[in-house]
Formats: sequence, structure tokens, C-alpha cells
Amino acid sequence: MKEKGRALIAQNRKARHNYAIMDTYEAGVALLGTEVKSLRLGRASLVDAFATVDDGEMWLRGLHIAEYTLGSWTNHDPRRVRKLLMHREEIERLIGKIREGGLTLVPLSLYFNDGKVKCELALARGKKDYDKRTDLAKRDADREIQRAYGRAAKGRAREMR
Repeated sequence: MKEKGRALIAQNRKARHNYAIMDTYEAGVALLGTEVKSLRLGRASLVDAFATVDDGEMWLRGLHIAEYTLGSWTNHDPRRVRKLLMHREEIERLIGKIREGGLTLVPLSLYFNDGKVKCELALARGKKDYDKRTDLAKRDADREIQRAYGRAAKGRAREMR
């Protein structure tokens, strides 16, 4: 039976905090057999991962996929460089955007899509410390507003009884 749907393996939560996301892309990942088995157990980390373009090919660096516990001498190196699979036109477009504006490629998540491992990449610009503080303050203010609305709605519900 063939797998259907999307199953999340790992997510880079800090990426949205540290970077301003401009655009997102989906890329396939070229993997070894023991890497796929380890990913099916959910043993991956995107913490220090980033993507580079070398000689017209895209590479995912810093992705940690733990060794497969039942693997033998065929086991993989946990932090090896892995090739990303995208269409040539998309890669060329990304190269142009990266060169022109000081942008970087950051992996946001790793997931299975119909049985194949995919990586969601973001074209992103690094945030300054003051941008991060502003975002945190805005998020806290929005959360407080939602709480106030919730308290007001509960208060009105009591009055209607």
C-alpha cells in the first residue's frame, strides 16, 4: 500500500524568529536507505541546517539525521552533505535572488509527502535584534488582546443567563 498525505518529520522553529521569510520552496532530498529508516522514526534535527548552491547544484548542510540503530556497516554519517532536488529553472532563479540581495536559504521543515522525503526551504533575510524584540512585543500584545476578548465574551455570556 502506497503512503498518502504529508507527515512532518522535523521543524526548524527558530527559523521564523531569526529570519524574515521572503518566499518558500519545496525540494526533494537525496538520501541513503538507513537515513530514510531513521527519518521514519522521527530522528532528525534542522537546528544548524542551511542550504547552499555550488556549481549549479543545491546542497543541504548541517542537517543531523541520527544513525539507524539497526543498521550495520552500511550506516550513514549523521551530518553528511545531502543533495537537494529541484528543477534547473528554480535553482537558477534562486541563485539570482541570493546574489542580488544578501538572502539565504533556510530549511523550515522536513516531511514525507506521499512517501518521499521533502524539505521546505525559505528564501530569507536575517533579522536584527531590534526586529526580533519588535516581533515578540507585537505577539505578546496580540495575545493580550485575544485574552481580553475572551474575558469580555465570558462576561457577556454570564449576563445573558
